[in-house]
Amino acid sequence: MEKGKGIMGSGGRWAVDFSDNSTAPPSRDIPDPPGFTRASVDQDDSTVSRQKKDAESNWKAQKAWEVAQAPFKNLLMMGFMMWMAGNTVHLFSIGITFSALWQPISALQGVGKVFEPYKDNKVDLLGPKLLFIALNLGGLALGVWKLNTLGLLPTHASDWVSSLPPAQEVEYSGGGIPL
Repeated sequence: MEKGKGIMGSGGRWAVDFSDNSTAPPSRDIPDPPGFTRASVDQDDSTVSRQKKDAESNWKAQKAWEVAQAPFKNLLMMGFMMWMAGNTVHLFSIGITFSALWQPISALQGVGKVFEPYKDNKVDLLGPKLLFIALNLGGLALGVWKLNTLGLLPTHASDWVSSLPPAQEVEYSGGGIPL
């Protein structure tokens, strides 16, 4: 086999020419491989950066939804703890109830801070924020319901007796014999 003739000879389909071009400067005379163009490399860089930005936006949207659904787990745990505390008024049940009230209130005050890391022009945070608010309002409603079952909410007229003015005397009777 001669040098430079390749595997199949000089005219074959898989012919390889190993001519010595080491003295020639590198030039653009060498054609690109089939399916490759230099313009596509530059275009691929912009496509890759756009795909990375899209992937980051998708990741942020997914994480925002996960954060929005997190209060649901807290809701289930708090409901179980309130059930375990029972319906009698004692220190443990009152502590659990006020904890169930305080957590949603503090979470609702910090909605902006919770979703701050996920802000992006391509990410719509309205849906996750509304879900987060709705679940925390559900937790607040659960705490208010527990206050009612403990009898700590003033729901009857007898709970407001102290704020009513004293009843006016309709008649006055006195006893004894007049002299």
